[in-house]
Amino acid sequence: MNLAAQDIRHNVGRFALTAVGIGLLLMIVLGMSGIYRGMIDDALIVVDRIGADLWVVQRGTRGPFAEISRLPANLEDRLRAVPGVASARTFVSHNVQREHQGKPLRMNIHGLAWPEDKGAWVTLTAGRPLGQAHYEMIADASLGLGLGEKLALGKDTYTVVGVTKGMVSSGGDGIAFLTTRDAQAIQFDLSGEAIRLERAARVQRAVGQDIGQVQPLLLERGGGLSSGIPALARPMVSAITVRVANGADAAAVAATIAAWPDVSVHSRDDQVQLLVHGMIDKARRQIGLFRVLLVIISTIIMALILYTLTLDKIHDIAMLKLMGARNGIIVGLILQQALLLGAIGYGIAVLLGDWIFPKFPRRVLITPDDLWALAAIVAALSVVSSLLGIWKAMRVEPNKVLS
Repeated sequence: MNLAAQDIRHNVGRFALTAVGIGLLLMIVLGMSGIYRGMIDDALIVVDRIGADLWVVQRGTRGPFAEISRLPANLEDRLRAVPGVASARTFVSHNVQREHQGKPLRMNIHGLAWPEDKGAWVTLTAGRPLGQAHYEMIADASLGLGLGEKLALGKDTYTVVGVTKGMVSSGGDGIAFLTTRDAQAIQFDLSGEAIRLERAARVQRAVGQDIGQVQPLLLERGGGLSSGIPALARPMVSAITVRVANGADAAAVAATIAAWPDVSVHSRDDQVQLLVHGMIDKARRQIGLFRVLLVIISTIIMALILYTLTLDKIHDIAMLKLMGARNGIIVGLILQQALLLGAIGYGIAVLLGDWIFPKFPRRVLITPDDLWALAAIVAALSVVSSLLGIWKAMRVEPNKVLS
C-alpha cells in the first residue's frame, strides 16, 4: 500500500487545487521562456533571410536596427566596384501605423531592391512575389490582409499579391514587402500643403541669392518637382547589404569598405550580437527576473501546502513511529507527494501552454530544450519544497499519538 497515494485520496480537493495553481505558474514560466526565444527569432528573421555578409551603414552608427542610418542610394554602385563584392542592394525599413477598416494597423515596411530582388526569398503561403515596380506588396498574415486586398499608403494604393507567415520585425510588427522606391515614397510622403510650402521656400531662397536674380528660370525650376532639380539628391536609404563573392575574403572586403570616410561596415555576426545583446537585452533580463521570481513563488506555495498536509497528519506520523516505522518511510511519503504535485503541475503547464500560447499577440517559441529545462526545475523545486514538511515530520515524537 502506498501511503502517499492514500493520503492524497483523503485530501484530493486541496491537492488538485494546488496542482492547478502550480501548473498555471509553471505555464507562465514556460511562456516567458518562449516569449524570449520568440523575440530573438523575430529579431533575427530578416537578417537570416536576407543572407547578407556585410552591412554598410552611415559612418559612426551601428546599423538600421539600432539607430537611424542615412546613406545615398547610389552608394550601391560604388560597392559593386569593390573587388570581392558579388552584389550590393539597398535596405529600407521603417514602421508605419494607419487606419484600415476602422481599426489601427501597424506594420514594418521593408523595401526590396527591384528588379534584382522581387521577394522570391520570402516564404509565401499564398500568392506570388512582386511582379511590377510599383503598387504591389507582400504582407505577413499577422497584418490580417488577404490576397488581393488593397491598402492605401501615402498617396498610392497597394495590392496584396502575396501572403507570408512569421515575418515580423524585432518589435513584433508584421512586415509588408514593397519595392524600395515605394517604401521610400511612403516614408517621405508629405501632404500637399507641406509640398507647396517647401517649394515656396525654395523660390524665396533663390530670390535672395544673386544667381536667382541673374537666371530667372531657376525660380521656375525651384518651384517644381524635387526630382527635376539636379542639386537635390534621391531619398536616403537605411543601409546597403553586401554579399561577398565565393572564394573572396569577407574580412578583406570589409576592411576595404571601412577605409571609406563616410561609411561603417558590420558583419552579419555583428548585427546578430547587436540585436540580441542590444535591442532586446533589457527585455531579456526583465523576463529572466520574472522567471526567477515565479519559480521562487511556486516553491514557497508548494512548501506551504506540503507543510499544511504534514500538520494534518501529525497524529498518523506519530502512530507510524510508535509502530516502529523507519524515518525513510515517512520521508518518502512527503517526497512522493511533492514529486507527484510537481509532475501534475508540469503536465498542466505543458497542455495549457500548447492551447494558449498560439493565441498570444507575440510569437511564443517553445523548444524541446525549454521543456527539459522546466522538467529539471520542477524536479528540483519539488525536492526543495518538501524539505519543510520533512523537517516537521522528523520532529514529531511517538507520544504525540496519546495527545
